[in-house]
Amino acid sequence: MIQVYTGNGKGKTTASLGLALRACGHGMKVLMVQFMKGKIDYGEKLIAPEIPGFELRSFGLPTFVDKNNPSEEDLKLAKEGFAFASDAIAGGKFDMIILDEINVAVDFGLIPLDKLIKLLKDNPHDTEIVLTGRYANPKIIEMADLVSEIKEIKHPYQQNVDARLGIEF
Repeated sequence: MIQVYTGNGKGKTTASLGLALRACGHGMKVLMVQFMKGKIDYGEKLIAPEIPGFELRSFGLPTFVDKNNPSEEDLKLAKEGFAFASDAIAGGKFDMIILDEINVAVDFGLIPLDKLIKLLKDNPHDTEIVLTGRYANPKIIEMADLVSEIKEIKHPYQQNVDARLGIEF
């Protein structure tokens, strides 16, 4: 099945990590491919090697992507990440593959929507595919079996609270 976690609220990546933990607890193999996340101190990157059956790969710079003017390196890394994810889906080694922030990568023009749609349609195995990130395209939402929209009601950053270690990253 295809799952989508989108919306402006906090918790999309967190929800997918919860799915990964649950799946690994049942002996499943999970791959998380992160787009646009090159920062090295995200908690999931630090703990990933300790979780049996869980693999995490990141493709992104440690800076924000300029939606209107992505760098050549941003485009290159997104393309590499997409090729890696495509190979993993085709290989059938994983029970679940999480494409973290792929919705944003598509919205920013780093990954063509038609290539993502083809990848999802051509999934040759019973691999659960999870897509996260704001701005999920309506065509992706239509294809998905499960869609959850995370809506922000209130967040500490509205009170000028910086991102907190272990909570936001």
